[in-house]
Amino acid sequence: MKQSVKLVAGNWKMNGLGASLAEAETLEKALKEQAAACRVALCPPATLIDRMAQALKGGVVEIGGQDCHAEASGAYTGSVSAAMVRDAGAGLVILGHSERRAGFGETNADVAAKVEAALAAGLEPIICIGETLQEREAGQAVEVVSRQVAGSLPDSLAGKAFAVAYEPVWAIGTGLTPTLEQIEEVHAAVRAAMVARLGEGGRAQPILYGGSVKPSNAREILAVAEVGGALVGGASLKAEDFLGIIRAA
Repeated sequence: MKQSVKLVAGNWKMNGLGASLAEAETLEKALKEQAAACRVALCPPATLIDRMAQALKGGVVEIGGQDCHAEASGAYTGSVSAAMVRDAGAGLVILGHSERRAGFGETNADVAAKVEAALAAGLEPIICIGETLQEREAGQAVEVVSRQVAGSLPDSLAGKAFAVAYEPVWAIGTGLTPTLEQIEEVHAAVRAAMVARLGEGGRAQPILYGGSVKPSNAREILAVAEVGGALVGGASLKAEDFLGIIRAA
């Protein structure tokens, strides 16, 4: 089965005010002048989704959310449903990020329920997985990510557009990155787990790498087998840095 086109997505996390839209507009302008060889998405905080979608309307940069609730509506103060994320102008949504799993206690089952909600709202989910440093040092990385794939990907994903993002927890925001061999090993295991979970429906969807991706290391990481793009944190906040990664794809 043909592999999907690479996806490079920027996760702004809890960063960005109205003035930050200028960076998104600079990125859009640069990509209109010189088209990217990959899909490009920005996932701002929920407060900026609508304004970014309006600012970039009709452009090449896709918009995503950073999370959604598993329920469609209800008494969940402070939460945002998948339909709300979609209504604000997003087409994608990040789910199960390690910061959500660790900081908010999200389980694989919780993530799978959010994926179901995202699909029902017409969103393309980016499902995050990854091992901690303790799990890596114990030689459990492959086992952990395979278990996360099995538990976080619901049956309803078969035949749908989605991505899995491998983010070693110990590499996020630390400046540390796994070796290319370690990345290749885990991505191969993730692909095998996706196929085991979804059959042929798990063979073509991209597996993104995330965790201290920078313009200086993007090209070699994106050239690794089964790396179908990148989920980028801090380096996506500035158009110039993010462009350096996009051009490497």
